[in-house]
Amino acid sequence: MSHASVIAQLQQQRHLLQLEYQEEKEAYRQQTESIGLARKVTRGDAWYPLHLGRTYYNSINQYCIEATRHGDEEIDHNFEYGKPVVFFSAEAPAGDLKQATNIHYFNFTGTISYVDGNRMVVAIPEGHTLELQNTQHPVGLQLFFDETSYRFMFDALERVMNAKGNRLAYLRDLFYSHQPAGTFTFEAMRFPWLNKSQERAVNDVLRSKDVRVLHGPPGTGKTTTLVEAINETLMRETQVLVCAQSNTAVDWISEKLVDCGIPVLRLGNPTRVNDKMLSFTYERRFADHPDYPKLWQVRRTIREMRRKRRETGERFHQRLDRLKEVAVELEVRINADIFGQVRVIASTLVGAGNKLLDGHKFGTLFIDEAAQALEAACWIPIRRASRVIFAGDHCQLPPTVKCLEALKGGLGKTLMERIVENKPECVSLLQVQYRMNDEIMQFSSDYFYHGQMTSAPEVAHRLIHEGDAPILWFDTSAINLGEDERQDFREQFIGESFGRVNKGEANLTISLLQIYFQRIGKQRILDDRIDVGIISPYRAQVQYLKRLIKKRAFFKPYRHLISVNTVDGFQGQERDVILISLVRANDAGQIGFLRDLRRMNVAITRARMKLFILGDATTMTRHPFYKRLFDYIQQVRGLN
Repeated sequence: MSHASVIAQLQQQRHLLQLEYQEEKEAYRQQTESIGLARKVTRGDAWYPLHLGRTYYNSINQYCIEATRHGDEEIDHNFEYGKPVVFFSAEAPAGDLKQATNIHYFNFTGTISYVDGNRMVVAIPEGHTLELQNTQHPVGLQLFFDETSYRFMFDALERVMNAKGNRLAYLRDLFYSHQPAGTFTFEAMRFPWLNKSQERAVNDVLRSKDVRVLHGPPGTGKTTTLVEAINETLMRETQVLVCAQSNTAVDWISEKLVDCGIPVLRLGNPTRVNDKMLSFTYERRFADHPDYPKLWQVRRTIREMRRKRRETGERFHQRLDRLKEVAVELEVRINADIFGQVRVIASTLVGAGNKLLDGHKFGTLFIDEAAQALEAACWIPIRRASRVIFAGDHCQLPPTVKCLEALKGGLGKTLMERIVENKPECVSLLQVQYRMNDEIMQFSSDYFYHGQMTSAPEVAHRLIHEGDAPILWFDTSAINLGEDERQDFREQFIGESFGRVNKGEANLTISLLQIYFQRIGKQRILDDRIDVGIISPYRAQVQYLKRLIKKRAFFKPYRHLISVNTVDGFQGQERDVILISLVRANDAGQIGFLRDLRRMNVAITRARMKLFILGDATTMTRHPFYKRLFDYIQQVRGLN
């Protein structure tokens, strides 16, 4: 591909990203203006009412305020480290959020510095605390439009397009062409604790000069292989950069590396807050440095001088400038020590734009969850590296793209997919899965992975009880019902978001689980901690299913073993038993975004030993994928 053609494609990326940016900004504006407070709270985009706690300066000199939420604390929320938020005050008579009035937004934004359960720490500009504390009505906060992530992505695309005669320009032209990637030649190393495809993948990574794709289908030990590849790379390089799309994925890989005794520096705060995770964060390392008390003292003196400001004139400014110089010298020294002591720097893709990394170059960049990351986000850390190892599975969840025009234009196509297409010889497929009963695995293997997957012997025939059928489809259209009852098994629109529910199917899902639990027996479920995931592609159905579980007394002893969520919420997880409620049931055969088959691949491959699918077969099987899935299940059950 010519240079001009590569640049034209990147310009198209920028155009599509601009469309997505505008769509998201507009959606945020509409949400702020028109969606009621009650809806924002139940969607997990707002906390209200809040109790505001102490204010303080954190170790990296940000002014912070603590906030604790009241209200329904079981509601899942979308707040995480680094996201921007805005505070508001509102009046809700007798606590009824639907009647909220006098909503006033404060004229500043904050950034989440830490969130755990119902407690949050927000970094805010100085001088707004009294404003928050002296307001007449209770205070809340909501997610704000995230300009920073887009700014980093636009900047990265600009750098890639303008790169000339350097490593970034070389990688750009390589990734967009069929030109072979460079490799080293050496004897394969043995890793007896890995299976053959994992061992081959680690060797492939070590031999790569430019790029490698580690393709890990569900349950194939992608993280184990990636950790081994990082460990081996560190035998040859001083330091590597490890990034992922989400904070959760960064936490997961960081924790596994720390367990191997590898010193990790985590830029950004972890989503699961415990001492082990916090101990390798940049903030904790900074605060624990022997020079930190001295720096803290200097910063406090600077703040007091500014606040009192009795003196003016040259002497005052000279003293202030000298103190600032001392603070900068100390910060530089502390940072040099922190970065010098670690072997892995870990952050989200956007977090790799952090100015702390300016001037740092890495031999190797590892990108986990690469199949869920927008191309522009991947370019943020790539400019700091000589070679890139992508790890993920492009047959599972794609990146989230909200603008339909941008999606149609190809914004959802990832850099990893581009390399898989252009350079199939750079792909290392992991082939042995350690999660699923063979019957559950086989359909996914045949449809998505060209039949190349096999099951490890220890899981291939594992069942919850003898004679159990590992995979079943309950066809709601085949249930013999009167016309009135039949309506319960049709999909319905509910609520402001036009969420879809299918109440009959939801009730059947819960009843099936109850019957299955009764068959296994209470003692066995509790002793063996048999865990269950209930999945629906539709958020409204998920909320309805959660309410049904909560209302049914039978499930009280088992609630800690049952989780209900969307497909996206179950990415990367597994359960002994999975029930999938497909929801769609209509005469037109419309299945909406269930046409995104990668979502279904994720859903069906969460199950270790038992998979129930509930859906209207007459609606679903008009689509060839669901027809094939339905027929496969009938065939393995001997019903054809």
